[in-house]
Amino acid sequence: MAFVTRGSVIITFAFAATFGAQAQTAPIKPGLWQVQSEREVNGQKAPDMSDRMKNMSPEKRAQFETMMKQHGVATDGSGVQQVCYTKENLDRSAWADQMLDCKATFSSQTGSSWKWHTSCPTMKIEADGEATFPNSQSYTVKSTSVSKHDDKVSTTTHTMTGKWLSSDCGDVKPLDAKP
Repeated sequence: MAFVTRGSVIITFAFAATFGAQAQTAPIKPGLWQVQSEREVNGQKAPDMSDRMKNMSPEKRAQFETMMKQHGVATDGSGVQQVCYTKENLDRSAWADQMLDCKATFSSQTGSSWKWHTSCPTMKIEADGEATFPNSQSYTVKSTSVSKHDDKVSTTTHTMTGKWLSSDCGDVKPLDAKP
């Protein structure tokens, strides 16, 4: 979950919205998850969170970590995050309500694979994604988004892998998409 750019924030939360956007519940366990992310922007590997955090001043880094923790993402700067998914996150469509005018439309949704298109007209972002759920304790999400800002078009490919750690989230608060 690379959260530094506006596009990656939207795509990450758009993925979370897919958990609750349809009647079918995500086939994963609620609880504490370890999530890793890789991104390419316009065909170039993008720096991961640890690379970006190394370049921050101690004050900016602390501010960034605090902001992320307020939204339910714990990070230690290594590029691996911990996220708490609750049963409510996985069951309801509240995520979509938080996403301005973003809407996820599914082309297929089985117990082990979901494919969708997300459209965020206000943010000028369109994305296609696929989530695979080999079992209730792991997932992989691949998405490709195209964003337009002024006359610039940017294509971002984002891959996230999630691994369930525990039913107890400890001090990691539930994931929150509110800005």
